[in-house]
Amino acid sequence: MRAKVAVLRTSPKTVLEDYHRLMNLAEYQDTIARDVDTALKINISWHFFFPGCSTTPWQLEGVIRAMKQDGYNPDLIHGCHNRTVVIDAHLGERENKHIDVIQAHGLRNVHLYENEPWIDIREAVGDLVDKFICLNEVYPEGFHIPERFIGENIIHLPTVKTHVFTGTTGAMKNAFGGLLNERRHWSHPVIHETLVDLLMIQKRIHRGLFAVMDGTFAGDGPGPRCMTPHVKSVLLASQDQVAIDAVAARMMGMDPLRDLKYIRLAHDMGLGCGDPARIEIAGDVEAAGENWQFEGPFKKMTFASRMQHKIYWGPLRAPLEWSLKTVLAPWAYIASVLYHDSFWYSFKARRPMQRIATSDWGRLFQNWGDLTADERGYPEVGDEPLRIKRAGPSAAVKSLRVLGACLKEAPEFARRESGVH
Repeated sequence: MRAKVAVLRTSPKTVLEDYHRLMNLAEYQDTIARDVDTALKINISWHFFFPGCSTTPWQLEGVIRAMKQDGYNPDLIHGCHNRTVVIDAHLGERENKHIDVIQAHGLRNVHLYENEPWIDIREAVGDLVDKFICLNEVYPEGFHIPERFIGENIIHLPTVKTHVFTGTTGAMKNAFGGLLNERRHWSHPVIHETLVDLLMIQKRIHRGLFAVMDGTFAGDGPGPRCMTPHVKSVLLASQDQVAIDAVAARMMGMDPLRDLKYIRLAHDMGLGCGDPARIEIAGDVEAAGENWQFEGPFKKMTFASRMQHKIYWGPLRAPLEWSLKTVLAPWAYIASVLYHDSFWYSFKARRPMQRIATSDWGRLFQNWGDLTADERGYPEVGDEPLRIKRAGPSAAVKSLRVLGACLKEAPEFARRESGVH
């Protein structure tokens, strides 16, 4: 199997033009049908803004502009969000400025957990269920997926970053939140196998499948949240979800087939190409060949990530992991919000952000609402450097409100509409 991944260097002045060129280098029009809805699957790994963590506003803007310029009907394009028990998607789309872009283009904005029917997986994909590697064991009574996904195009909008569970996270991992429900944490012990099963599902249900990855900021360390951000100014796109993740991993300094089990499994099953030697690079070959020599997610893990590893794969699995499948599970949600939002973001995030605060991309985000784009990009990015919106006690207070919302919506407590399980 061979694949093509488009890679381009970019700058704020040309980023919109570059996204248009990037998507066409990756031949997205051959995959994304014009006569059905296209979901732009926005990635929110943290409801607070942190560089490299979530879909950037210029990434979303660039993809929408490219599709409109190429004649796609904006009435058939919508923003698409999932929710997790520790991430507030409504807060996230505001803090990360996604909703500003969606509203500016007059697009629909779909939250999959709100008034959207979900359908039993066997009804959705038939006998493909019998080929799953792990999901039948994780969910012995089955599970549901969003009904609207069946027959839709989907364009994933991940960023280039590391992840404490999967090594890296990108196009394949971006399906995790949208296809699995709020009990998706049940699959964490077999997360690599889960991503492969989800890719099989996507290939069955979607009319077209594509990914556009933003590497203007790239995150190293114990991602997808508490990372060290770097300015890398690259963009990637591909029809092949495995190949784009493999190229991004190689740029971060990893061997995708050796170091990343989910890529190796998907490659071996013929679901995509994870071998860099067999991936054609369209665009900037030199940029695609860079090795950033990232430390990766496991060398400097946070207290939270070390505990997660012990619970899912280590000595705490036997005494604690069972509780995550019971009404006791919210203890883990509370712990996550208190650590990441109340502690780390409130008191630790400012320092790594300072590294890129005065960069062009940092200033572009900070001044986003006051800037005017031309056909190519953003000729001016403003003078004000990136600054953390909330820090110290004010952020801690906000995190407690998020915690309240998380507990209110926790699947163990909240009553769900029939069909959403």
